[in-house]
Amino acid sequence: MSETNRRIVLAKRPSGLVDDETVRLESEPAPQPADGEALVKVRYLSIDPTIRTWMDDVPSYLPPIQIGEVIRSGGVGEVVESRTDAYQPGQLLFGMTGWQDYVIADAGERAMTVLPEGVPPGVAIGILGVTGMTAYFGITDVGQVKEGDVVVISGAAGATGSAAGQIAKIKGAKKVVGIAGGAQKCAHIVDELGFDEAIDYKNEDVAARLREACPDGIDLYFDNVGGSILNDCLANLAQRGRVVLCGAISTYNDDGPPVGPSNYLTLLVRRGRMEGFIILDYLDRFPAAQMEMAGWIAEGKIKSTEHIVEGLEKAPDALNLLFSGGNTGKVIVAL
Repeated sequence: MSETNRRIVLAKRPSGLVDDETVRLESEPAPQPADGEALVKVRYLSIDPTIRTWMDDVPSYLPPIQIGEVIRSGGVGEVVESRTDAYQPGQLLFGMTGWQDYVIADAGERAMTVLPEGVPPGVAIGILGVTGMTAYFGITDVGQVKEGDVVVISGAAGATGSAAGQIAKIKGAKKVVGIAGGAQKCAHIVDELGFDEAIDYKNEDVAARLREACPDGIDLYFDNVGGSILNDCLANLAQRGRVVLCGAISTYNDDGPPVGPSNYLTLLVRRGRMEGFIILDYLDRFPAAQMEMAGWIAEGKIKSTEHIVEGLEKAPDALNLLFSGGNTGKVIVAL
């Protein structure tokens, strides 16, 4: 086989958004599968905010991407050659692919998951993948949502936030308020996804609108953005309110460590709780959660939205969409 493997590697630690100096497109011969391995042609890349954090040389739940290494990312690929019984040619697989055309899968450290028949790749990457699982366990396990809760979601038009709000409604929340940027996104989460109310952080006073929308306080805040919006939600926390720290997308492109909330003592006064989590801790519980989510999809209780970007070379631009607010729903690069 004489195929070429295009790969996007980290050329320089970024400062701010990823640009032409941050990454480099290289070409090399496609890898050849050995016994016990399969060659997978990458078809779709999952674009997630955490990819940006992996580019920084700071401690995290996974090691930083090293200079010269392929940008780490999940994706879906098709088996094109197999020398193992674990994978058959033509099967679609989900796993860590990186930003490249080809990847090797095996039954060990490079194992990938076979997509069930009939599951579209966008759904596998998004609502049934790490994105949906993050929303599911963040709302149900960490946030301990219960009937009658008033729930606020930031980054509500994004992949994780949009799923989190819908899951909260399914689980009996009395009111779900989404915070998003722009009238179009706010209309989308209310009219299409069933949120009860939306706050446009680009054009409205978030603190004032939170007091209007949640006059008795916020029982559960699912935080995707950090920064000033986290402060605003802490200020309006109800007694025994919970804050789920899923991400802090507003700070990922800042140089230096993010500044913490200035009013964290609200947690003390309101007897509140703020907790972070890493979705990798829940891998063994994915199958049961995916079954429940699949049932909701079949019943029309939960919807997913994909924002497709075409071409491997566009992956850096696709990542930047997450920070510019240029996407609605899950960002996927189609190779």
